[in-house]
Amino acid sequence: MADLVHSELRESVALLTIDRPDALNALNPEVLAAFDGALRGVEENPDVRALVVTGAGRAFVAGADIAAMTKMTPLEAESFSSDAHSIFERLENLPIPTIAAVNGFALGGGCELALSCDWILASSKARIGQPETKLGLIPGFGGTSRLVRRVGLAHAKELIFVAEPITADEAARIGLVNRVCEPETLMETALASGQAISERGPVAIRIAKRVMQQGQDADVRTAHALEQQAFGLVFASEDRVEGTSAFVEKREPLFKGR
Repeated sequence: MADLVHSELRESVALLTIDRPDALNALNPEVLAAFDGALRGVEENPDVRALVVTGAGRAFVAGADIAAMTKMTPLEAESFSSDAHSIFERLENLPIPTIAAVNGFALGGGCELALSCDWILASSKARIGQPETKLGLIPGFGGTSRLVRRVGLAHAKELIFVAEPITADEAARIGLVNRVCEPETLMETALASGQAISERGPVAIRIAKRVMQQGQDADVRTAHALEQQAFGLVFASEDRVEGTSAFVEKREPLFKGR
């Protein structure tokens, strides 16, 4: 099962690669369990400061495994959805920034996996969408909520109701994708973004991510109050002392994550 997801550490950046290319990396219970285990390894490694998620071969993740789903009872389907929600929520709530490097098809569950990351970089050859209604299904791994939050209600409805994949350029136009890269530069760009993050203040990154995650669903006054409290909290960190001192002394900071 562990072979279904490969975990690497590139300096301070973890790279998780879903490796089931013969099925276009389709998500079944075994792949989800392997991804869950790899994710826990990232959580437990204090040296990791950013995470990149990608797929092997010509797909990021082409969706959930339809062949496996045809045999599921309603209760089994609900459990499958619940497991994916739990894992994707843990990915979304990692204290470190996460980047989806979408190298090819990101359909259904693949789009939902990418949406669970903080942002998406896509190959110019990528195709992204939520095709579930073509099969008489609906998104089951968070698409009806995260997609709305990412691109707005109207674009999300169009993607889900029309159920046709869109190009990377169109995904960038509507805000689903942050940036489109040529295929040969995608991983280099994603890892470079992760490396840039690793050179920033880890405490500040963790706190900023938490405040943004909590504030997105709050009213603006509550969000501002969260920011004010967090701004004061970060002043208690050694990283803040090091960062401001390094700026005044015109040198590069040496952050220790505390």
